[in-house]
Amino acid sequence: MTMEGFAPEAVAEIRLRLASVKAEGIRIGLAIESGSRAWGFPSPDSDYDCRFVYIRPERDHLTLFPHRDVIEFPIVGDIDTGGWDLRKALLLALKGNAVLVEWLKSPIIYEEEAGFRDRLGMLLDEIMVPEKVAQHYIGLMKQHQPGDGAEPVRLKKLLYSIRPAIALEWMRQTDFEKLPPMNMLECLEAIDIAEDMRATILQLVAVKKETREMGEGVPPLPLTDFLSTSLARYSDFSGRFRQDQALDKRVQELADDFYLAEVRRVKP
Repeated sequence: MTMEGFAPEAVAEIRLRLASVKAEGIRIGLAIESGSRAWGFPSPDSDYDCRFVYIRPERDHLTLFPHRDVIEFPIVGDIDTGGWDLRKALLLALKGNAVLVEWLKSPIIYEEEAGFRDRLGMLLDEIMVPEKVAQHYIGLMKQHQPGDGAEPVRLKKLLYSIRPAIALEWMRQTDFEKLPPMNMLECLEAIDIAEDMRATILQLVAVKKETREMGEGVPPLPLTDFLSTSLARYSDFSGRFRQDQALDKRVQELADDFYLAEVRRVKP
């Protein structure tokens, strides 16, 4: 995807940061844009949220003093750049954390190692359990809940609650058999939802795209109804699915084999 609307100096700075990581002999498997720009509802002043997955060379694993499993750069202006070690990313994915899947599906790519995205995608198709991912989105929805709907809330935060609610609805309507798109508007377009709710969500997104600071306001009634229904629907979700120890063991072995193969892979 072209980076239309992206400030060239911001993209150049991000690529300089990525180059500094690779200069230390660390492979970057994938570097993408995350956050509201990739979710489909950026503001004119949205930050640049570059996230990347990296793999340290094999020698870095043969030490008494392990390296940190994240690489972080200071946030300067509107540029936020950080990465996860592949090991950290896979361990979180095994728990149902959807972040790695979202990174893989981001339509905005700064750079990628040839073949890595396909290899990782095939692995995630095997190891990501939709029910666990659903619990991840339930947690996000609860974290950003706007309250009882009667008091003003930050409208930006309201979208952060709506996004996982829409992802959950997408998963529910596909019988929890696969994972939703990263872009919230793609999810919204694909689901069966009351038209007043759809229109209200799209209106809120339109306001965010045109406004530097959305400010506060009382959430529209269709949105509070939608979020309340979602909360009620998933209040006991974790008890509806049995643990499958055999499946857990199999996907752990697949992830471990993938990790070892990537660490041993010769830098292209």
